[in-house]
Amino acid sequence: MKTNDKKGSSKMEILNLSLPATNRFATEYLEQTPEIQRYFHYRFNDHLEYEKRLTEIQQRSYMRNELAAHIEEYMDQFPTSEKVKVSIEKLKEENSTVIIGGQQAGILTGPLYTIHKIISIIALAKQKERELNVPVVPVFWIAGEDHDYQEVNHVFVERNNKIEKKIYPEKVLDKRMVSAIDLNHDLCYQWVEGIIKSFGETAYTKDLLLVFEKAIHESKTFVDFFAWIVMHLFKDSGLLIIDSGDENIRKLEKEFFIKQIKNCKEITKEVKAQQKVLKSNGFEHTIDISDQAANLFYYDRENHERILLDYDDENNLFIGRDGQIQLTIEQMLELAGEFPENLSNNVVTRPLMQEWIFPTLSFIAGPGEIAYWAELKQAFEWFELKMPPIVPRLNITLLDRSVETDMDELGLDLRETLIVGTEKKKRDFLQTLKDENLDKLFEKMKQDLLLNYGKLEAYVTTENKGLLPLLNKNQGKVFDQIVFMENKLEQSVQKKYEVVINKFERVENALWPAGSPQERTLNSFFFINQHGPTLISDLLNCSFIFDGTHKIIRI
Repeated sequence: MKTNDKKGSSKMEILNLSLPATNRFATEYLEQTPEIQRYFHYRFNDHLEYEKRLTEIQQRSYMRNELAAHIEEYMDQFPTSEKVKVSIEKLKEENSTVIIGGQQAGILTGPLYTIHKIISIIALAKQKERELNVPVVPVFWIAGEDHDYQEVNHVFVERNNKIEKKIYPEKVLDKRMVSAIDLNHDLCYQWVEGIIKSFGETAYTKDLLLVFEKAIHESKTFVDFFAWIVMHLFKDSGLLIIDSGDENIRKLEKEFFIKQIKNCKEITKEVKAQQKVLKSNGFEHTIDISDQAANLFYYDRENHERILLDYDDENNLFIGRDGQIQLTIEQMLELAGEFPENLSNNVVTRPLMQEWIFPTLSFIAGPGEIAYWAELKQAFEWFELKMPPIVPRLNITLLDRSVETDMDELGLDLRETLIVGTEKKKRDFLQTLKDENLDKLFEKMKQDLLLNYGKLEAYVTTENKGLLPLLNKNQGKVFDQIVFMENKLEQSVQKKYEVVINKFERVENALWPAGSPQERTLNSFFFINQHGPTLISDLLNCSFIFDGTHKIIRI
């Protein structure tokens, strides 16, 4: 089903398609079935729910000035604008709220969905500020405290009609937070230059490389580089950013770490209870949590390792690294009060920390996040909190008009292509090129070969059994030569239709690269290099509706 065929900037058109989400839970959440709604406190697609949420926020207190001061100081090192300053001032106002979402700090911003999430945050903040007539600030929370470097150290590029994974060459063998990974300037620029040039030389490539040269020069860490690029792209939108791995933010988190430490047993109990509710309704849990989970990490600075802690109720100890780390509750509370930079949240406690710190009107979530937030409802209620409305981030596919022309010529259906790609259609086309008579001839040759060698094998077995290995080897070579000739003839036929086959591959690589949705594989700078630096502002000028449909944007 499609709606709103023509919306957006003068350069862009939006086509809305109903597509299934990447998991069953998210699909049902988009449909807002009554069963799904019971796992959340608000319905994301009901305007009245945001008015209720606003009332709830206004009944609570926040460290607004301290938070604004921290963000202002943190962002001082990145590209900025007057709109950023306005957003910081808005955050200080007693009636202000935020639209927030987060993501890991992928190299070159990682897959497109990170950019889509930021666009979602900005677009919804504008919409809700207009509707509710209160300041609504867009905030992007960089998950710099994460330590899974392998998830953020690569991009995918197209080479010889194939999608290849290009890994940033610097090795990080320990479990340090991404925020603590220093950037090798020369190595980084050399790698980035190779990636950008692999996208193809365009009128925008030279200026793009100058931007990266400046970004790398002004960045100390992996996260700095990510944050610099994000603010270069989005500074004029008034976006605020924060790094969850920044030591200075821990000063604002002290009292909330203390709450988590004192209630760690109950937090785990409530998450497990909610998982049972979900399980009883046929939904498997997505958060892997043991009965002893403390849901906090301890940062071992000497070894640059982020260590997940368990809680030993019997001995009143927080334990990590197979017992090598043992901390009493008193020691944990001292850490929280005096050295909070040595603690960090996990997937369970990060949403709680976010709720305590930010006056969150809404949280922008990807499909996986929607599923695991459902498991946190009772944990929020334990602290007499409500989860904010969870708004699915915009799912976007950028459709180059040249790719759309290829699709029209091939007779490909857009919706089908976005769900399963073009491989089946390509196979069907290749099947039409086959010469049935030639296929039958080669099949007969193979059968005759096997039959005659079978007779020879019977003879050799009786007369000279020692020659059997040689006979079998000889049979294999002859058989391989027949297959070789068969393939060569097939390739010669395909060569005549190479233009058509290349179009199938071009569409596949553009819309379903490496067997995944475009936004989960391709990098935004491929498109910025092709279409210029105004691409982001053009996307921000589009009129988006948060209705759960997939947004096809013609560029």
